[in-house]
Amino acid sequence: MTAGEGDEPVVARVTPEAGSSVAKLLGMPLGLDVWERHADFLVVAAPESRLAELERRRLAHVERWATATQYQARMQNRSADRSVDRPGDPSPTDDG
Repeated sequence: MTAGEGDEPVVARVTPEAGSSVAKLLGMPLGLDVWERHADFLVVAAPESRLAELERRRLAHVERWATATQYQARMQNRSADRSVDRPGDPSPTDDG
């Protein structure tokens, strides 16, 4: 594997292990791109190697969702679907 292979960020839900907290994770230099902060978990984007390191060090449980590219594409598609299908909004074919 070359240095660049497998380095595409993965979007994941990171839940601190028992006895730890989101605040403790955020206080550590883990190199995570935090997208969302919740009371008991984070949504992050990070290379697979970083996520594996969290698990190896038993700092957090990691639930991998998708690569960042795949995740963003899904969210864009979901947003586009919602903007077309809103109840009460005129359909694109309504004249008015």
